[in-house]
Amino acid sequence: MKRRNFIRNSAVSGMALTGLTGILDTSASESKVSNSAKFNLKYAPNLGMFREHAGKNPIDNIKFIADQGFRAIFDNGLMKKSPELQEKIANELARQGMDLGPFVLYADFKVKSFVTQKEDVKEMLKKKMQEGLEVQKRTGVKTALVVPGRFDEKLEWNYQTSNVIENMRICCDIVGKSGLELVMEPLNAHTDHPGLFLTKMPQAKMICVAVNHPSCKIVDDMYHQQITEGNIIPNIDMCWNYIGAFHIGDNPGRKEPTTGEINYKNIFKHIYHKGYDGVLCAEHGKSKKGKEGELAFIKAYREVDSFEI
Repeated sequence: MKRRNFIRNSAVSGMALTGLTGILDTSASESKVSNSAKFNLKYAPNLGMFREHAGKNPIDNIKFIADQGFRAIFDNGLMKKSPELQEKIANELARQGMDLGPFVLYADFKVKSFVTQKEDVKEMLKKKMQEGLEVQKRTGVKTALVVPGRFDEKLEWNYQTSNVIENMRICCDIVGKSGLELVMEPLNAHTDHPGLFLTKMPQAKMICVAVNHPSCKIVDDMYHQQITEGNIIPNIDMCWNYIGAFHIGDNPGRKEPTTGEINYKNIFKHIYHKGYDGVLCAEHGKSKKGKEGELAFIKAYREVDSFEI
């Protein structure tokens, strides 16, 4: 290891241990503990990840997350928050110099939506896109997540694919001028979401190529893709130009990195050296309850972020 990297990694490890030890102290001073050495990549905890340490207030959570060295947050439920709260979240993120990961714009796992040609579905999607633009105006968020819904057992697969392409193009045309990207999420059908249309990275890339719009992107959820097809790094490379965001979660269990079989340190090193500067959402649970679980979360990310630069 190069000397400068050894010094840097040793310093980061030391700060991480100091911060974690300080947080373990249940005295009144624990809220002042800083572990602010910045991570190499923009790992994004959600706003509910550190309630034991930061409470339920979203702004306090952002401050705590920033104080632990994270450079981004995500909030799947951002769209459901009041406009006033959305603006407060955006202002605090700007003050902290942090990014905001994709929010859920449309994800109904129970219905056949994008795979159809129904006019009421098209009108619903158009309305959703307009609502997403309002969130984008208030927050400056760069990406919004969409799930194409269930597949139709009675319709030939290629017709369904054609319908998804057409509906995605309609949606992208609506949001495109704002710069908002729509990231489609392939989800696993084996453990969590049987019956959904979009399940694999090559399938998602094919749709992006066919839509042929700069707003049509993919969110690579590595938990789901480990279950569905594995081959995570090669699939990242094959889809690289279309990946707008990442989701994180180890498998099995969907908890923090280091709790399962995925070698996240190598994956993050690969993503870093490819020059990725977007958000990686920690869309997973914690392996332990309470404050101990929150500390384990931070420790795990310090570990997988300790790759050589």
